[in-house]
Amino acid sequence: MVKYNDTQLDLVFAALSDTTRRRVLAQLDQGACSVTELAQAHAMSLPGFMKHLAVLEAAGLIARSKEGRVVRCALEAAPMQEAAQWITHYERFWNGQLDALGRFLYHQEEIACKPTKSASSDITPPAPNASGPRGPSRRR
Repeated sequence: MVKYNDTQLDLVFAALSDTTRRRVLAQLDQGACSVTELAQAHAMSLPGFMKHLAVLEAAGLIARSKEGRVVRCALEAAPMQEAAQWITHYERFWNGQLDALGRFLYHQEEIACKPTKSASSDITPPAPNASGPRGPSRRR
């Protein structure tokens, strides 16, 4: 198994767990933006939004740079690579487990569909398919 930096991986998954932060990353995927431009798309206070940016920055998912009085943010996608590798490892595991389950269920279905001949079918005659003769009527 590949060795992962658990602390960094925890920070990345924690950062990605929030919708607002995922939307910020999607917006930054289009190119670097100022904090003001990023915050406009979200209905929250600037201090509240800055907390989201701090989480993204701690996870290494964004880089901030200051140009005069304007703070710009840019996407840093490298930390997501390790998270993607971790997910891929377990995707292979679960695909293998689900494939094994599928084979098992297919085998069970094959066993259930095969007609089995029991010993009692040789002794007991089959039930008649048609009804017997008509009984007496109440007519006079």
